[in-house]
Amino acid sequence: MDVSLTHWINAAAGISPLLDRTMIAISQFGVPLMVISVALQWWSRNDRVHVRHACLSAGLSFLLGLAINQAILLFVHRIRPYDAGVTHLLIAPSADWSFPSDHATASMAIVAAFAMQTLPRRALALFVAAFIICWSRVFIGTHYVSDVIGGAVTATIGALAVRLAYRENSRLDAFATRIL
Repeated sequence: MDVSLTHWINAAAGISPLLDRTMIAISQFGVPLMVISVALQWWSRNDRVHVRHACLSAGLSFLLGLAINQAILLFVHRIRPYDAGVTHLLIAPSADWSFPSDHATASMAIVAAFAMQTLPRRALALFVAAFIICWSRVFIGTHYVSDVIGGAVTATIGALAVRLAYRENSRLDAFATRIL
């Protein structure tokens, strides 16, 4: 099912140059734009202290999720779908393993952090962006669907760990928001 769903999403690659360029751009710039959107929320006027805590939680979740991915990559060596003949690749080949997707982890860690901080509208808007980024990674042929699902899982684990360790209104939170 993973291969067939991956192939189905990637089947549109190469048909429309405009769609291909759009998906490549989303894949390339989506995560940095999400990071910028989080950084800009630092100056939010509504519920400033809580939003700042969510921004820091998102950054920590992002980093922890990617660290978890690196640990997984030590043990899981899944070849890329284009190397297995499943997808048509639209970008330069990647030098690392396929599972889990760092793009999915990074973008979904931000979503999970905002969701866990009970900021539903912001989390929903960020989820839409993250979903499109994840879709683009499969569309351009660099990931299987299960790679992005795995990335979302590691993102959620990272965000849960941050939620448990980094509490709002703690001394650490007061220190972090004061120095930034």
